[in-house]
Amino acid sequence: MTETPERVRYAVVHGRFQPFHLDHLAYCRLALERAELLVVGITNFDPALAEVESTSPHRHQAAANPFSYWERTLMIRDALLEDGVPGARFTIVALPVHHPERWSHYVPTDPAISVHVLRVFSSWEEEKARRLAAAGMRVEAVRGQPKRVSATEVRARLAQGAGWQELVPPAVREWLPRFSAQARLRRRLEAEPQS
Repeated sequence: MTETPERVRYAVVHGRFQPFHLDHLAYCRLALERAELLVVGITNFDPALAEVESTSPHRHQAAANPFSYWERTLMIRDALLEDGVPGARFTIVALPVHHPERWSHYVPTDPAISVHVLRVFSSWEEEKARRLAAAGMRVEAVRGQPKRVSATEVRARLAQGAGWQELVPPAVREWLPRFSAQARLRRRLEAEPQS
């Protein structure tokens, strides 16, 4: 018999959400089951603060970060509301993932009332879990779940203009054309240095 995890006041998830897709929505649902309030931390919220990360070398590149912090808050907010999550059950914040000394200014960090939920698919998520634990936060690392959608795939399909709709929540389908996502992604891909 599997033990039900104890509920806490806050469950924190974080990511770049470039763009917010169906696996991100599943991630939020998973964390929301654990807490009264879901805190969605958006990383790489300021392009000037993006840092190179050896375990995820593309995450700082412009082509991997086409949507602004503001645009991502709109996508996440509307996807969660559309999914039936009341606005009083979630909040969206910036999270400087490379600066643990600043985390307490952005998200709940007290392990008595909060948990940081991470779905672990790669060495980058393992590294984030390690950093959070080293900073004294309670971490729940969820391993073994299949990754069905990646933002890299969504961006590639968006740039090609085909087959991206089924990878994102309906609310995000509404926002991406408003953001001129296809043209923006094509421009950014063309501007990236070829390796």
